Amino acid sequence: MKTAEIIFEVTEAAEGGYDARALGHGIFTQGEDWADLKAMVRDAVRCHFDTDALPRVIRLHLVKDEAIAV
Repeated sequence: MKTAEIIFEVTEAAEGGYDARALGHGIFTQGEDWADLKAMVRDAVRCHFDTDALPRVIRLHLVKDEAIAV
């Protein structure tokens, strides 16, 4: 079954760069910067899915977790 889109939750890595985890799929990748992350995500998706099952859209959802004092 072809998936219309796949969504990645992206977080800033503690050591720099970004981590990306696909929601609902066992795909995880990292990138040193935003451009590198996009290339790594595309490559990971192409490796995970058969050619006829590739999603049409990849969404990157950047999550920033920040704690502030009251």
